[in-house]
Amino acid sequence: MLLKKTAVAVALASAMCSSANAEILPNIQSQSPWFTADSAAIEAKQAVLTPKTAKNIILFVGDGMGVSTLTASRIHQGQLAGEPGEEGLLSFEHFPHTALVKTYNVDSQTPDSAGTMTAMMSGLKTDVGVIGVDADIQRGDCSTVTGNDVASYLELAEIAGMATGVVSTARITHATPAATYAKSADRNWEDDGDMSDEAKAAGCEDIASQLVNFEANLEARYEGIDVDGIEVVMGGGRRSFLPKDEAYNSNDAVSAVEGDRTDGRDLTAEWQAQYSDGKYITDSAGLTALDLSAEKRVMALFNESHMQYEADRGNDVAGEPSLSEMTAAAIEVLKQDEDGFFLMVESGRIDHAHHAGNAYGALTETIEFADAVAEAVANTDPNETLILVTADHSHVMTIGGYPKRGNPILGKVVGVGSEDPTLASDGLPYTTLTYNNGLGYRNLGDETNSDASYAEAAVAGRVDLTAVDTTTPGFHQETVVPLSSETHAGEDITLHATGPGSQYVNGVVEQSRIFHIMNKARRLIAE
Repeated sequence: MLLKKTAVAVALASAMCSSANAEILPNIQSQSPWFTADSAAIEAKQAVLTPKTAKNIILFVGDGMGVSTLTASRIHQGQLAGEPGEEGLLSFEHFPHTALVKTYNVDSQTPDSAGTMTAMMSGLKTDVGVIGVDADIQRGDCSTVTGNDVASYLELAEIAGMATGVVSTARITHATPAATYAKSADRNWEDDGDMSDEAKAAGCEDIASQLVNFEANLEARYEGIDVDGIEVVMGGGRRSFLPKDEAYNSNDAVSAVEGDRTDGRDLTAEWQAQYSDGKYITDSAGLTALDLSAEKRVMALFNESHMQYEADRGNDVAGEPSLSEMTAAAIEVLKQDEDGFFLMVESGRIDHAHHAGNAYGALTETIEFADAVAEAVANTDPNETLILVTADHSHVMTIGGYPKRGNPILGKVVGVGSEDPTLASDGLPYTTLTYNNGLGYRNLGDETNSDASYAEAAVAGRVDLTAVDTTTPGFHQETVVPLSSETHAGEDITLHATGPGSQYVNGVVEQSRIFHIMNKARRLIAE
C-alpha cells in the first residue's frame, strides 16, 4: 500500500462497517429523505442478490453526456471506422447493467453539475451551485456550510485506508471534481480571486486551497481519524493554485499572468512541501517521465484553465495527455495500494462543447471518454473492480428529421431512397443534429477549438446550408432560441455498470442512488 493506515483509521473503518448508524455521517446526511429512501431501496435488493465485494471503484462522469449525445457519438464512432454507425456501441454500452437516472436538483428542474455531483458523491440531493452540502445551505454564505456539510464517498474511502484519485479534463477545481473533496457555498469560489471581500472576511476557504488542505481539513472535521490524503490529482486549473504574478508562470502559460490568486500563496509549492514523496508535473512529457508503478503521489495540472478539447489537443503549448492516458496513469499509481482504491474520472469538456453549440466537439470528447473507460477495463481485474459510467446531466442537442441509415450524423438530412438533402418547408436543407437554444450557426471550417463560437453574438433561426460542409470541426448547429451559451437539459441520463455490485444498477433511480450503489459494492459506512 502507499502509506500505512494508522491504528485509529483501522478501528474507525471497522466501526463504520459494523455500526447500525456510523457516527462519521452528519445527521443531515443520514436522516435526509434522499439518503434514507435510496439506502432502503438498495437494502431491499439484498434478499435476491448476493454480491461480491469490490476492492476498487471507478466512477466515470461524462459531463453533459445525455442520451442523444450517446446515440450520436456511437454513430459517429462507427462512421469514422467506415461503418454505417447505428449498429455500434461505445465501450461502456457493452456493460451488463444499465439504469436511467433522474437528475433534478432540490431547487431546479434542470440541474447543474455542482448539485448533481454532490448527489452522486454523498447520497442526497442538494441545490444548484453548491458543493458538498445539503439544500439548507444559503448560496454565497459560507457561515451556513458548517452543520450542512456532508461526507463524500472519496472522504469515506480515505478514512477506510483506500487510495484515492481525481481526474478531469476540466479545471480540477470545477464543480464535478470539486464535489469529491470540497465543501463550498458557491461553486464559483475556485480560488480566492473569485471570492468577494465579504466571503474572504468571513473566513471562507476557496476550493483550490481545500484541495491542498484536504488531509488536514478532513482530520479536523472528524475527530480521531488519520488519513494520508488524495494520491492522484490530474486535470486543468493551474491558475487557481498560483499567485497573480508572472514570476510564477509555467512552461504552458498562455496568459501574460497565469495565476489568479490574490493572497500570494503558491499552492503547488505548498502541496510539494506537504508531500515530499509527491511529484508535481505540468505537461505530457512530465507524465511520460514518471515511473508510475513506483510513484506514491502525483499532482498534474496540465493547463491554466480547462484542458484542451480532444480535437484541439495538438495545439497545446507544452503538450497535454489524453483522458485515456490520464486514466491509465492514475490506475497504475493507485493500484499499488493493497487495500484498493476509489477513482473519479470526468470528461468535463463534453459539456463545454455543447455549451458552445458544437456537436463535433462534444462527440469527439465522448468517443475519447469511451476510450478512457476501455483503458480502465483493460487495466483492472473485473472480479474486484466496480466501474460505473454516467453523466451529471444532459444538453438540448437533439437528433431529428428522417435521415437514411448511414447518413453522416454531422451531415444534412438525406431521406431514404434519395441522394439529395431533404428540404424543409422554407426550401432549405437542415442538419440531423440541432440545438434547442444557444449561440447558433457558425461555419468556422477546420477550427478545432469549440469555444471560438463565443467571439460573435448569437444567431437564431435558419441559415442556407446548401453550400456549407456541416461535418467540419468548426461547424456549429443552428438554434431556435438565441442565448449567450447553450443550456443543460432536464431529462434522465444513463448509468452503466460492470463488476462487483453492478447488479444494483437497474430501473429508474434518483441520482443520489449512485452513492448507495458504490457503498453496497464496497461497504464504507453502515446504513
